[in-house]
Amino acid sequence: MTYQIIRRFLLGLTALAFICLMATPVKAVLQEGEEVPNYVRSDITGGDFHGQDLHKSSIAGAVARDADFSNVDLHGTVLTLADLKGANLNGINLTDTLADRVNFQKTDLRNSILVNMIASGSSFAGATIEGADFTFAVLDSDDQTRLCKDAQGVNPTTGISTRDSLECRDEGTGVYKPPIPGS
Repeated sequence: MTYQIIRRFLLGLTALAFICLMATPVKAVLQEGEEVPNYVRSDITGGDFHGQDLHKSSIAGAVARDADFSNVDLHGTVLTLADLKGANLNGINLTDTLADRVNFQKTDLRNSILVNMIASGSSFAGATIEGADFTFAVLDSDDQTRLCKDAQGVNPTTGISTRDSLECRDEGTGVYKPPIPGS
């Protein structure tokens, strides 16, 4: 009985948070004294952020389709419920990000760093991942399996192979090969 009450409370709280995030979009503006811009619920479709340092900013609930985030530092960022479909994320640093329920469909994630990223409920369908480092990332098992089919290359920054970082099964052996940091 207590479990059901707690479960209903958490579901209600989640629904309330979702409604708040989906409210009217706001345009991101860097206010005086702020160190990083806030893109929460913003429509930044097609935006050019190439090479910027946006670490610890928030892009939660933002629509950033076809945006250019190549070589951007977004470590420690909140991306929850963001729509990045078709975005250029080549060389992006998404270390330690909360990226649950994010649309990464058809994104370019080549040479990206996604270490310790929480991406449960996210979709990576059609994403290009050559050289991406997913070490210790939390992914749905279906996504992990699909990503392993295309996993190739070695991340130029971390030196970790994409297959190893995804803990892909070796073809034919059925054995997991977990990533070994620093090797």
